[in-house]
Amino acid sequence: MSTELNQQTLRDEFNRIREEQDPVSLRAFLDDQNISDIAEWLDDETEVATEIIASMSMHRAVSVFKILDLSLQKQVIRELLPSITANLLNELPADDRTDFLEELPSNVVRELIKLLEPEERKITLSLLGYPENSIGRLMTPDYVYVYPHNTIEEVFATIRKYGKDSETINVIYIINEKGELIDDIRIRDIILNEPNKRISELIDGRFIALHPEDDQESASEIFKMNNRVALPVISRSNKLLGIVTIDDILWVAQEEFSEDMQKMGGTEALDEPYLDVPLFKLYKKRIVWLLILFVGETMTIAAMSGFQKTLEHVLVLSTFIPLIISSGGNSGSQAATLIIQAMALGEITVKDWWTIARREIQSGLIMGLTLGLIGYLIVIGGHQFFDLFGEHYSQVGLAIGISLIGVVLWGTMMGSMLPLLLKRLGADPATSSTPFIATLVDVTGLLIYFGTAYWLLRGILL
Repeated sequence: MSTELNQQTLRDEFNRIREEQDPVSLRAFLDDQNISDIAEWLDDETEVATEIIASMSMHRAVSVFKILDLSLQKQVIRELLPSITANLLNELPADDRTDFLEELPSNVVRELIKLLEPEERKITLSLLGYPENSIGRLMTPDYVYVYPHNTIEEVFATIRKYGKDSETINVIYIINEKGELIDDIRIRDIILNEPNKRISELIDGRFIALHPEDDQESASEIFKMNNRVALPVISRSNKLLGIVTIDDILWVAQEEFSEDMQKMGGTEALDEPYLDVPLFKLYKKRIVWLLILFVGETMTIAAMSGFQKTLEHVLVLSTFIPLIISSGGNSGSQAATLIIQAMALGEITVKDWWTIARREIQSGLIMGLTLGLIGYLIVIGGHQFFDLFGEHYSQVGLAIGISLIGVVLWGTMMGSMLPLLLKRLGADPATSSTPFIATLVDVTGLLIYFGTAYWLLRGILL
């Protein structure tokens, strides 16, 4: 409730000052607000976004622009005067600017790059030259570096001179005259030492670095495992190219999570917010998987057609088809979700496939036995209380129970092994989840079910 009141107060005050046509007071008012409050306001009232950005001082406008949704960023850039757009793009940190530009059409990027200052243009083109989803696209050249011969006092002078333009000063980087990275030192270690002490006395040579070609998702694991707020990016010859900070890695993690969730739901990943995706583009993203799953489900018809005579003789078997195939699909989807999540967190790799297979066989058997026993008891209870399933109800119950064991075990194995296989082949494991696994297990589950029923009921009901 307090947030809503703050937002309303912000709107009312803004409208009051705007009516007075006092740009100086308007800028002072906007610059005095919290960045997150303004960003939230603009998300709700996108029509004033361009006016707000243009009215703020440039460094505050940059801070707001960085955290806006992509669709709103595009709107602002499209509506701003060219002079303000140029200032905004030049003030944006190189990594944020690159992240924004790579989402735009190439013809728009060409025009915007012309607005950049020569040095910023050079940096941006360099970052855009790295592969998509690589660390090179995230790195920034704005960092503080010193030399081994510098004293602590000289380091502080360097920080005072260049720190305001740096992405972070939590870590100071040590390079030699060739630009090669020697070490990185946390600012606390510098603060706690004497002013006349030389940096060379603090160097231990134990640093962790990334390469510009490294995958962004794997880099997030390195950040997490080493509890770092920034990491240097070096070339193969050990030249310090830039740094990557934790805020960019957190954005990557969020994007990867959203992409995996969409793929696990049976659709291609959306590159922009759902409501901003054109209808036809949304159709194209979803129809491909629907067609694949549709064709896959036609195999279910083929499986049922192959056992048409069996169904005609024992009509009761058709009653349990939804129960059988849903149990297999659910167990497969469960296993796939657990394995994909564990792979994303770095808890397992493809090399662990045999350990995973053994665990899933055991858990699949236990779950199958549990559901099989319940299925058997349902048939027995149905006969005892409602006189269902005929005189050979016990054999029918046994067929249902054994089928459930087989289908659940098979679904669990498919759900756990298919993501590992896709990873081994270089594909995204997330694409193997819920809909795909369910469709695959539907078909095989029917074969297991009818095969088991035919084997147990042959000579009795068949």
